[in-house]
Amino acid sequence: MAIDCHAHYVPRALIDTLEQRAKEFGISVVATPPSCAIHFDTGLKLRPFFPHLIEEVELRLAGMDKQGVDRQVLSAWADIFAYGLSGERAIKWHRLLNESLSRVAAANGERFSMLASVPLSDAAAAARELAFAAKELGAVGAIVAANVEGTNLGELPLDELWAAAVEHDLPVFIHPTQPKPMARTSKFALNPIVQYTYDTTLCVGSLIFAGVLDRFPNLRVMLSHGGGTFPYLAGRFDCMHARMDRAAQGNVAESAPSTYLKRFHYDTILHDPRALRWLVEMVGIERVVLGSDYSFPPADHDPIGSVRKAGFTRKAADRILELNARELFPLLPA
Repeated sequence: MAIDCHAHYVPRALIDTLEQRAKEFGISVVATPPSCAIHFDTGLKLRPFFPHLIEEVELRLAGMDKQGVDRQVLSAWADIFAYGLSGERAIKWHRLLNESLSRVAAANGERFSMLASVPLSDAAAAARELAFAAKELGAVGAIVAANVEGTNLGELPLDELWAAAVEHDLPVFIHPTQPKPMARTSKFALNPIVQYTYDTTLCVGSLIFAGVLDRFPNLRVMLSHGGGTFPYLAGRFDCMHARMDRAAQGNVAESAPSTYLKRFHYDTILHDPRALRWLVEMVGIERVVLGSDYSFPPADHDPIGSVRKAGFTRKAADRILELNARELFPLLPA
C-alpha cells in the first residue's frame, strides 16, 4: 500500500456552503470562471482555487489510481486557514473546514483520511477543536501553517495545542504559507520555490530554540517539502546555537539543533532523487514519508516513481511508501 501523507483537497460542498453563508465567516466568494476565489473581510484575498484542489471525488480517485496511491491523508489549503480571523468567526470557520473534509473522508474511508485545521489565534480554542476533530470527525492528525500572520509558531503561546496533540496521539503537519508574495518573490515562481521552504525553516528554528520540542518530547511533527532547508542548514544552526547570546535571543533549546533532526518526519517532495537519498542519510529512513502535494503546481505527479528513482532497497522503499506513515499516524485504518 502507498500512503500519500501530503495531499490537499477542498470539498465542493464547502464552496456551496459559502455561497449561502459566507457573511457568517467574514468571507466573500468571488467568481473567477471556471473556478472561484474567496476574500476575507480581514483583507486577505486569495488566488482562485486550482482545479485539482476542488475537483470531484471521482476525479481525485482516478488521479490517485494513475499514481498508484492507495490512500491520501487529506488536508485543506493552508492559505485559507485565515488566522487573521478572531473569536467565534475563527472557531466556526475551522469547524466548517473540518466537517466538510471529514464527510469526504468518511464517505471514502478506504481511500482517504483527514487532518484537522485549528484556529491558531486562540490556543485553547485550537486545542478544543483538535480534540473534537479527533473524537467526532475521525481526524488522524492536525495541520497548521508555519506562521500566524507573520509570526513563527515557536514564538506563540501554543502549549495547549501541543499538549492536546500529544494527549490525543495526533501528529502535527507543518505547512508553509505566503498568500501574498513579497516583492522579491512575486516573479519567476520564487514564492513556491523559495519562500515556502524558507517559511518552514524559520518555523523549525523557532520551535527548536523556543524549547517546544523539549517541553513536549512525545510531540510528533511532520515537515513539508523535505523539511524546507533545515536539514541542509543543520550545521549552520549548530554554529549559531553555540555562538549566539542565548539569553538575549531567547534560545532555551537543551541540545544542538542537529540533534532534533530525527524528531521530525519529512515528506519526499524534493523533485530530485539525489536530494531524497541525501535527506534519508541525514535523518534516517524511518523519518521519511511519501508526499505528493497533490493539487498544486509544485506537486510531484509521480511520487512513487520518485522514491523508486532514488534507488532504495525494496525494504527501504516500503518504509517510505507505507510503514513510516503508519508509525507517524497510528490512527490510520489497518
